[in-house]
Amino acid sequence: MEIEEKQNMQQSYSLFGMFTFALRLVVGWTYFSAFWRRLILENKLIPDTAGYIGEKFNHFLPNSFGIKPLIEYLVSNPEQLWWSMVIFTIIEGIVGLLFMLGFFTRLMSIGVLSLATGILLGSGWLGTTCLDEWQIGVLGIAAGFTIFLSGGGKFSLDNKLISRISQFNEYGWTRWLTSGPLPVSHNVLGKMSITGATAILFLTLLTNQVFHNGVWGKLHNKSVKPKIEISAAGLDQDKLSFTVYRVEGADVYGSFLIGITLKDTNGNIILNRNGEELSEFPAKDIKNNYVAKVVPGKHSLVIPLGSKAELTLKDKALADLPKGNYELILTDISGITWKQDLTY
Repeated sequence: MEIEEKQNMQQSYSLFGMFTFALRLVVGWTYFSAFWRRLILENKLIPDTAGYIGEKFNHFLPNSFGIKPLIEYLVSNPEQLWWSMVIFTIIEGIVGLLFMLGFFTRLMSIGVLSLATGILLGSGWLGTTCLDEWQIGVLGIAAGFTIFLSGGGKFSLDNKLISRISQFNEYGWTRWLTSGPLPVSHNVLGKMSITGATAILFLTLLTNQVFHNGVWGKLHNKSVKPKIEISAAGLDQDKLSFTVYRVEGADVYGSFLIGITLKDTNGNIILNRNGEELSEFPAKDIKNNYVAKVVPGKHSLVIPLGSKAELTLKDKALADLPKGNYELILTDISGITWKQDLTY
């Protein structure tokens, strides 16, 4: 009777893996393709070049959830960031490929779940037309958990190779890494399933609300319009200095700053720099904090998503200003303005 029960369980798990085969292939490809795109089709691991993955990682920073200190540390330390991106890319390639092949399927499903969680917490707020990164993250987590329960089934290397290795078949714990029946009762398996599904649903609703107000309140999308935070604004003799930090807007292009204006309390313009002048902004007067850099563009000052920099403007008009209150105004090419009061 026990032998028959084991055979039935083996057959059941074989069917489970067949039912989730398409899910395993597609999800595996989404992670392996990241490796394929960055190294085979085009090398995106070269710092200071267009498309560098480290700068994309920097885009996650402003509104990431729970892992912001880690992201900020890495984008503030380019060498550590580069090594992290290389290791992350290799892990994505290995996990994605072995997940598709069904080799150590359950171990790889934990890898998928972990990678998806990192994507969700880091970039779940991004997406100009829909909730792109959030959807990728939550579906990856759900897929990883589902494949962990089902295993690879009949169409997997676990079934073809590992099942023939006696050392793996002698110990029940190896099933937690590969495929086949999990060494737990139906009751325990049911509890694992409902607990995991409930936790994933909770994380889904939580991040949907945090990033987009998708559960309750007014929906918002932080990837549509650029937003710049101004801080540390001050005057010192003939210098105006302030820090800009781009915290919202599309990640595929920068905010194009075409105006920096300083006014007094009566509305008189003390200093005004237009787009053409900002396109010639001296590099020595831009102090970038992260790998995503504020740089002069063809017709403006370009501020990528996630970039943070201290800007310094020198002008004789600032030399003999009376003490008092002033207003700093930044103007984007879209017409959006950001203002900051400062006292001299």
